[in-house]
Amino acid sequence: MSAVEPESANPLSDFAQFYAAQFHGVTVALFAYTGDFPLAQDIAQEAFTRAVIRWEKLRTYDDPAAWVRRVAFNLASSRWRHGRVVSAYLRRQREQHVDGPDPDRVALIRALATLPERQRRAVILHYLADMSVADVARQENVSPNTVKSWLHRGRAQLAAALGDQREVRS
Repeated sequence: MSAVEPESANPLSDFAQFYAAQFHGVTVALFAYTGDFPLAQDIAQEAFTRAVIRWEKLRTYDDPAAWVRRVAFNLASSRWRHGRVVSAYLRRQREQHVDGPDPDRVALIRALATLPERQRRAVILHYLADMSVADVARQENVSPNTVKSWLHRGRAQLAAALGDQREVRS
């Protein structure tokens, strides 16, 4: 056995030559089939990706390009079928009209936005996500007393921002 193998004995070099010779033709055929050039390129790339994995076996075929074309057309057909299923699903969906947020909710969202980040997160987690003070403390990696302080300050700032003189109690 010689120390240097001939170029054709290197499977990756062999595949690179095959790819260079066949990619354009497969892409053009897919473009004619799909009518979408970028999609044709994507599908051709996928088919050649599948071929390189199996190249040791495919290189022994009489026409490995036929295998790549078959895989490419199967991929294109699968995408087309998938698109039809998605389109049919979307046609069956009914648009639901939802009323916008009421003025109180808009005011609350604006008021929450004025809180410092840690206070805002503590208020949201405790009052809106129904987490206990201990759970918020664990999540934020602080002591429960720190969370209580954030909640107290947050409630006071929210009350002032919302024009409510009475503080919200926990």
